[in-house]
Amino acid sequence: MKYLIEVFWNDEDEGYIANVPDLPGCSAWGATPEDAVREIEDAQQAWIEACIKAGDPVPPPVAKTRQAA
Repeated sequence: MKYLIEVFWNDEDEGYIANVPDLPGCSAWGATPEDAVREIEDAQQAWIEACIKAGDPVPPPVAKTRQAA
């Protein structure tokens, strides 16, 4: 499944945060946007594996990219 990944700068953490809106609590930090995306890919896989192991349903990807009007 392909999930939307959001990446943004965070002043408090002094780095980039990547998160997956469809997977609550699934986020990662990186010094660059590319680092954050690499980290979130691992976090996303771990999140899904934990969900399956717990017997919980894996949420389908529903978030869409946002476009300016």
